[in-house]
Order: sequence, then C-alpha cells, then structure tokens
Amino acid sequence: MQLTGSLFADMSAVYGNKLSVFPDYPAEIRAPHGTVSGVSGFQVHIGGDDVITPGDFCDLLVAMNPAALKANAKWCKRNAMILVDTDAFDEAGMKKAGFQTEDPFLELRVEDRAIIPTPITTLTMESLKDSGLDMKTIRKCKNMFTLGMACFIYSRPLEYIYNYIEAKFAKKHPELVEPNKRVLNDGFNYAANIQAIPNTYEVKPAHMKKGTYRNINGNQATAWGLLAASEKSHLPLFCGSYPITPATGILEELAIHKSLGAKTLQAEDEIAGICTAIGASFAGNLAVTTTSGPGLSLKTEALGLAVMAELPLVVVDVQRAGPSTGIPTKTEQTDLNQALYGRNGECPIPVIAAHSPAHCFDAAFNACKIAVEHMTPVILLSEGFIGNGSEPWRIPSMKDYPEIVPPLARYEGHPFHPFERDPETMVPKWAIPGTKGLEHRVGGLEKNHEGVLSSDPANHALMVAERQAKVEKIADFIPELTVNGPASGKVLVVGWGGTFGHILTACHEIGDVPFAHFDYIYPVPRNTREILSRYEKILVCELNNGQFAAYLRNLFPEFHYIKFNKVQGQPFLVEELTEAIKEAYNG
Repeated sequence: MQLTGSLFADMSAVYGNKLSVFPDYPAEIRAPHGTVSGVSGFQVHIGGDDVITPGDFCDLLVAMNPAALKANAKWCKRNAMILVDTDAFDEAGMKKAGFQTEDPFLELRVEDRAIIPTPITTLTMESLKDSGLDMKTIRKCKNMFTLGMACFIYSRPLEYIYNYIEAKFAKKHPELVEPNKRVLNDGFNYAANIQAIPNTYEVKPAHMKKGTYRNINGNQATAWGLLAASEKSHLPLFCGSYPITPATGILEELAIHKSLGAKTLQAEDEIAGICTAIGASFAGNLAVTTTSGPGLSLKTEALGLAVMAELPLVVVDVQRAGPSTGIPTKTEQTDLNQALYGRNGECPIPVIAAHSPAHCFDAAFNACKIAVEHMTPVILLSEGFIGNGSEPWRIPSMKDYPEIVPPLARYEGHPFHPFERDPETMVPKWAIPGTKGLEHRVGGLEKNHEGVLSSDPANHALMVAERQAKVEKIADFIPELTVNGPASGKVLVVGWGGTFGHILTACHEIGDVPFAHFDYIYPVPRNTREILSRYEKILVCELNNGQFAAYLRNLFPEFHYIKFNKVQGQPFLVEELTEAIKEAYNG
C-alpha cells in the first residue's frame, strides 16, 4: 500500500497537482497480517490549489482487508467511497480484525457510504492467469489492479505508472513489466465498466511558479540541503550515523551521492556516529550525524564535547513517539526539551526546526550555515510526519543561495590562540589540523583563550559566558518573526515544526486569524517579544504536552499563554485546531 500510495502521489505531482502525503505504517517489524495493529496506510491529498496538509477525512478509502476497514472507516466523509477487496472479507479475515457481526459496514456505521465491493484478488488472478508468473507473484500484483481503479476514479493518466514499471523491472525482472502493465490497465477498465462507482473526479493541474518541480520527502530534502551546504561552503560532507527509524532515509540518501563528495559511515552505535562526525569536523569537514529521540539521548555526552571544543556539527533529529523505543513509526514533537536542555553543564546549542517536507532542504542548509559560520553544534528538529511525508518541491538554483564562509584560521607569524574571538560575533577561528603554526590542544577540558587547560574559576565563568553570548548573537543573523494575518488582536496562534500546514489551514478556514510560526527555536528571532506583545492571548499548538509554551513562558513571562496539545503519535487534524482557536477567542 505504501508503493501504491507513492505511485499515485508521484503521478499526481507529474500531472501538476499540489499534494501532501502521510505514510502511516505499523511500529512492529512484522506486525501480524490481517490485524488492526498490522494495517499499513498511505494518505494522499491532491488539489488544483494550495495543499499543505494530508487532509483530515477522505473521499476514497481503499481497504484491502477487514482490518484496514476497521482501522480507517472513522476517517470517511459522509459521501465517501469505500473500495474493498471482498476476497479478503472471509470468516478468517473478519475474525482477525475483531468484527462481531457478519456486516462490517453496519457494525462500523458506514453502511450509508458508497461501498464498492470488488473481488480484487480474483480479478488479478484472472488477469494474469496466462502470464507465466507463479501464484504468489500474481497475488502481489493486486495493488496494481487497485491503483488502476483509483486512476479511473480520479482521471489519472496511466503513462507515468507504465514508465515507472519499465524503469523498475526492465533490467533485472523484465518478465514483470507486461504483467504489471496489464493488471493496471485491467483495473482501470474494470472501474470504467461497473455501476458501483457513483462519481469520478478531475483535479486539474495547479498554477505553480515557473520552474522544475519534483515530488520530494523530508528526509531526501534534508540530505540534499546538506549536500547544497557542502557545495556552498566548499567543505567535504561527512555523515556518521547509526540507522534509526524514521531518520535512516537521510543516511541512505547521502550514501548515494559519493560523486558529490559525500562520505558516509554507518557506525556501530549512536555514540560512534556522533564521535566520528566530531572527528571529521576537527579535520575540516562539514560534519553531520542523524538520529531520532533515543539516539539523541545517547549522543548527549559527545554533544558537550563539540560545544567545549567549539566545532561545527549538525545533528538532525527526526522525532518519533517516545519515550524510550516508544512507537518508532509514529510522529511527535516531544524532543524539544531534550534539544534545548538535555546536556550537562552550561551547554548552549542552537535549535532550528523544519516545518514541511520541502522546507527540510532550506532548514538543513541554514543549520549548516549557522554551524560553520558560528563554530557550534546545531540541532535540526524534523519529525516522522515530514521526514516520511512528501510534497512538490521547486528545484532551486544554487546561485540563489548564499555562500557559507568558514572562519578558517591562518598562521600570521605569532602564537595561535584557538579561543580568541571575533568581538562582533564571539566566534573563534577554525584551525585545520596539519596547518603549520596552528597547533593547539583539543578536548573536553576547560581551557583559556590560549588553549591552555585551566581550572581557574574566573576563566571558567568567562568561557561559559562567551560560549553563551556566541550562540545568542546568532539572533542577529536569522530572519525576524513574521505574522500571517492581522498585526494585532485578541489571539495569536503560534506553532513550530511540522504543525505549520495544519495550523495555517485552520486559520484560513476560520478567517482572519493571526498565525506566527517559529523555524528558529533557540535563539528566537530578535522581534519575538514585540510580536507577542500585540496580542491578548498566545495560543501555542504542538504535538507534546506543552514544551514550547513553557519555553516561551520562561523567556517572556509577561504574556498570557494557552496550550493546545496532542500526544497520540499522529499529526493534528485541522478540525481539532479550528475548535481550539474558536475556544481561545470565545473563552
């Protein structure tokens, strides 16, 4: 179903639609087949206008077995179509899904929807009976039959799918090309000839800014943003990481691009991943490590080393539901406190957040720029929702992106002092090993400006204050906070990270509701206090129990904050947000 949804989304992107997708799959590696916990889904929202969320409720639900129907029937609109594979609705399938009666539609109270009962497995077997394929392979093709039916319902051309099938199978499995094409076409024709489909739709291409577009997911975009930063900084890219859901896709994507100078290491554990990256940074590389919440916990001690040594490093945290192993495939925003405070000592690290799959490119680029130009680790927060989700992305021109200028040290004929700072930015120089005259000591012990180990109380206080000032001065180099909507009023809706599209949609649905979204978490934009002061209440919406609201309250205690939170491993629904906004206005 993930492949079926991906193909439908990619085809719609090529066709010119705006779109947003949400892959949703089980946390267990081998969830029991046919059970509700084992249901894998892929939500696609397409449109001819702006589409910035995967949508709340569906027009078409494709349920390949009773468990899929049971898990997702609640998301059907009143006039939705429900396409089911009736071959799977046998006694065993109904029992596994936990149905108590013989009529699953009546039991779920969706009997009034447009039900499209189709023997998809039987029809697939009939379509491919003379294909020469074995029965197991034939049964696997039923998703293509289903995709063909969906293409008819939404007036999608089949050429893109044909091209995909040829590209995927032509070299290694050419015998699969024609059977997959045939079953796709048969599904399309079957849908065209039955009477059970009440409506078909034509979603016209959107009016987009001129350029070349592709469909991209957040993890891909993050990897490409890192590669772009490597190009603009003229530094080789090194990524040392340990595989972890849902961040592994970044490491996998970077590993493809050796031709662009990227070096990747799949380390034996999370600690080795970050330590190899710190070593690469010391050696003059643009260094990155990728992880999710449990891995960020393990990287904490080494993060302190990078802060003390004042080395550039980007740590990408694609957040998932926790704590501990939690629910690995589900999304949350519960690592914010860990990113802000989760280290020993006074250990300030800038934190920025990506807000959509396409924005991951810019967020990764900007994280690298801050890390390199300010000689500091940076934590980039992504989320499973945007890391796995995708949307159309206008491929940018590199000439539109600024150069990244490393503050490289040069030998100037006198002893090198590694922790002397630029008085304007408080940034020290980056001394690359092997450069004559720049020999210096590195490590986690406190030092003075000359790089000599020091336990002097006054020196420690000075170095702590300078490292803090260096990070806080980054506020002078990031964009100011903007408000979408009225510049003052009763309620300002605030969000960060992947809540962006849902909150913006909710504000638009209600009307003229002001909305401010934070891409830069620490330090916050310079004008934050001035913006917040224009409103009577600040409604902070986030997928945790109120971490960003508490952070803002700590920074700006004079304002009235209202929290709206969700911790279910799922993104917000626009419907939930509109109710919360109305309540904030009326309460």
